[in-house]
Amino acid sequence: MNADRRAAIWAGVFYILASAAPISTLFFVGFLGGGVAGETAPDYLATLAANETQVVIGMLVEMVWALAVVGVLVNLYPILRKHSEVAALGFSALRFIEAISDAAGSILLLTLLTLSQEAAKAGVPEVSYFQATGDLLLAAREWNFLIGSGLVWSLSALVLNAALYQSRLVPRWLSVWGFAGAALAFATHVLQAFSVEVTDFVFAPIGVQEMVFAVWLIVKGVDLSAVASEPA
Repeated sequence: MNADRRAAIWAGVFYILASAAPISTLFFVGFLGGGVAGETAPDYLATLAANETQVVIGMLVEMVWALAVVGVLVNLYPILRKHSEVAALGFSALRFIEAISDAAGSILLLTLLTLSQEAAKAGVPEVSYFQATGDLLLAAREWNFLIGSGLVWSLSALVLNAALYQSRLVPRWLSVWGFAGAALAFATHVLQAFSVEVTDFVFAPIGVQEMVFAVWLIVKGVDLSAVASEPA
């Protein structure tokens, strides 16, 4: 097995991890709301303080998410570079920004946990300095997610699928599907930035495509002969 085949397999594995991790966090910190989790629980500070272990596990899962994103870019970069170094750098840079955003979200989660513990010790009423600070941190976490794991991620998917279409590293039907799904996701995140309510089902096309792409990388790999046959 050559280096490119191994890289494709690992990229597929990391793609699956990067998709499964954020869904898994719902089991631990879903009460904080956002996205498919819905509205934030009104007593989220008390819930955070009462479930420290659960929240810490959620933070660790989010860190796995960030590391999986790095794994994707590290393994796809040398493959994409054979077709276009600009596309490879653009995709890698965008996904690295996403990984930093994911890690920042984990730090904000731990900060919220510390704040909730201090609020519990102080015995303050629900409407208080602690509540206002918590709401601010929660808003920062949600904006961080929208920008890093929303706009930046969907842009990286657009760059990737455009490069895949041109290079024919995978079948073109798969890259066209991914480009259309990424464009829909990007438009949806832009609307969300303006507080326009959009159903989360619009993310299904790109979500399913990324899993099909991941399995394709693991089972079939990429067709580097198509890149080799490109005119100089």
